[in-house]
Amino acid sequence: MQTFRWGILGLGSIARKFVADLAHVPGAVLHVVASRDLAKARAFAADFGAAHAVGSYEALTAVPDLDVVYIATPHSEHHAHALLCLRAGLAVLCEKPFTVNAGQAQELITVSQAQGVFLMEAFWTRFFPAVAHALALLKSSTIGEVKHLVADFGGFMPYEPLGRLFNPNLAGGSLLDIGVYPLFLSQLFLGRPTAVAAVAVPAGTGVDLSCAVSLAYAGGATASLASTLAAPLDNQCVLYGTGGQLRLLGPMYAPHGVRVQPLGQAAQDFSYPPPGDGYHYEAAHVQECLAQRLHESPLLPLSSSLELMRLLDTVRQRMGLRYPGEGGG
Repeated sequence: MQTFRWGILGLGSIARKFVADLAHVPGAVLHVVASRDLAKARAFAADFGAAHAVGSYEALTAVPDLDVVYIATPHSEHHAHALLCLRAGLAVLCEKPFTVNAGQAQELITVSQAQGVFLMEAFWTRFFPAVAHALALLKSSTIGEVKHLVADFGGFMPYEPLGRLFNPNLAGGSLLDIGVYPLFLSQLFLGRPTAVAAVAVPAGTGVDLSCAVSLAYAGGATASLASTLAAPLDNQCVLYGTGGQLRLLGPMYAPHGVRVQPLGQAAQDFSYPPPGDGYHYEAAHVQECLAQRLHESPLLPLSSSLELMRLLDTVRQRMGLRYPGEGGG
């Protein structure tokens, strides 16, 4: 079995979950962890058995025998950190949102292609078996032609102006942190919208506390999407077709099953419980791509991530939200 040596850049809570799930990926080895705080890196390495711990992100790129880097820093840093790794010839799995805007995303893609180095957005939702099954059911017209999609993601988060979620300098707000999930699923299931409307309620720092998006499509479908840091929502995704409806079971960002109910028939549930949190699905897919010497994923191509960033840019334009020092887009 081929071994893939992983590096982790940024050691927050999501990095801990990702590394814990690497235990479910055959051939995955935690090789190096990097933080700007060397003591934090050493503690993380001790917790998960990493061979190396370094106190800077630049130092990570100099560690020998490294195959792929998972980037788990705040949104505002994805662009710079992915560029750092790509220019060092290291394959990159970069947390969502891919970047702050489409201009930054395009630069990452350009460098990836010029360097011939693998790059993928870490949109873990795409790789859950439940999502694959939902796509297959829609393709087979099990619920007829989809005419409406409803998806939301929300939770109550204490207001901390300097915290990651509310700080405009860290590209905070509900849209880029959690609203990206409903938008991603709308794109995956319905494609590119022809009309976009959006409204937002700002937090005290100016980022969006809550966001509501309405989309329309050339085929006659519509979508109603919402995200908020102000209250818990159902965190659901439901598709309504001319011949029934389909629902992702569990939280829409990490679904563990599918419920399909054709008109006039009883609902049928399909269950796919993950062994961990579910991050191992995307990690295993990255390793499959690397084993095949691919430079991007066939399931989540770079064109898809760029299109999603463009949609996010459009939504932010409708909301009137722009981040300090934001370039491109």
